[in-house]
Amino acid sequence: MSDIAIRVEDISKLYRLGNVNAATLRDDAKRFIARIRGKVDPTLSLAQENERTQKGTSDYIWSLKDINFEVTKGEILGIIGRNGAGKSTLLKILSKVTAPTTGTVKVNGRIASLLEVGTGFHPELTGRENVYLNGHILGMNKKEIDRKFDEIVDFSGVERYIDTPVKRYSSGMYVRLAFGVAAHLESDILIIDEVLAVGDAEFQKKCIGKMQDVSKGEGRTVLFVSHNMGAVKNLCTKGIMLKSGNLLFDGTIEQTIDKYASILVNQRNFGSIGNDVKRNSYHKNFLSINCVNVFNSKNQAIEEFSMNEEIRLDIEFEVTQKIDASIFCCIISDFNGEKVNYSSSVSHQADKQQIYEIGKYKLSYFVKQNLMPGFYNFTLTFFDSNGYAYDSILDFGEIKINNFGLNDEFYFWDAKLGNTITIPTLKLEKLS
Repeated sequence: MSDIAIRVEDISKLYRLGNVNAATLRDDAKRFIARIRGKVDPTLSLAQENERTQKGTSDYIWSLKDINFEVTKGEILGIIGRNGAGKSTLLKILSKVTAPTTGTVKVNGRIASLLEVGTGFHPELTGRENVYLNGHILGMNKKEIDRKFDEIVDFSGVERYIDTPVKRYSSGMYVRLAFGVAAHLESDILIIDEVLAVGDAEFQKKCIGKMQDVSKGEGRTVLFVSHNMGAVKNLCTKGIMLKSGNLLFDGTIEQTIDKYASILVNQRNFGSIGNDVKRNSYHKNFLSINCVNVFNSKNQAIEEFSMNEEIRLDIEFEVTQKIDASIFCCIISDFNGEKVNYSSSVSHQADKQQIYEIGKYKLSYFVKQNLMPGFYNFTLTFFDSNGYAYDSILDFGEIKINNFGLNDEFYFWDAKLGNTITIPTLKLEKLS
């Protein structure tokens, strides 16, 4: 294992829902009896896959299930997946914050981890005292920490507050000092969860550069979790993808991101609305969305656009009972499920609240966008003046904005600030 920094073999983690402890007293007794008899833990057979969007029948879920991979020394591993995929649980096991239910982890070297804001800091101690505390935890003596102390303070930019208790720090200051400690003290393996999102864009860029330096220059191993695919692509050399607690892919970072994107996009294509599409309706049998298609300004039915290009959504729907007041709205979400834009017909003076007679209609929704490169889908809703939905199609039909993950100009954009959209233009046509 001389060249292997971390080896994960058949790691699984079982949790019991709705309880602080992993199991009841009865379950603990069953486990104990099975263990002394040399049999398999009976509660393991009750566990189900960790699929957060579906209602399960068991109180036990696999946060991780049969995970296997290796990380070589000096490698930067990107761990990606949607919320609830098991990324943070995996890092906690690697950092020895929690123990796996089954399997083993072999680590060659000292680990410094930054899993959440305030990890490893005592709130009553000053920044200076916490630097020394963390250094001692890693096995360093005072002289070794003294040698690194000025670098840590300079990097974190909190010199003025270094003798102030960290409980008075903002979340950004916490992360700055915590990352400075983790990156500069002499650990062999650096584990970073998505806490860097708390910092500003300038500090994120500084952290990315430092992680590249400690990997290439010092030969240290880095494990990095982030939803910022641009940062992951530019920093990491290898990637793994988790889905519902399972290891779905292990390969180069480019292959891993492509695999992630391919699963998230085109899960529900544009066109007729099938039974598998998620809907939400309060006024049943009033209005039904039947078909949605997307076009560019040249009237071409495509699902790939460039920045600043106009998008046209054609929404065909049927009204079965007269509607005296209806508002249409469109929500655009990125492929991590974050809502990046909202617009509605109330912004369009000619169509604040539309009256619909019984019949079939087509609503054309024109929008000029400045979305950052990536993948997006739509939630389309017709609702009444009180906000109750006639019909709503949730997270439907993915589109791609070009240059995803390749253009450094958009590397550190904040999704909520970087995406802009014009007031839409609406055109209504009665089909029958």
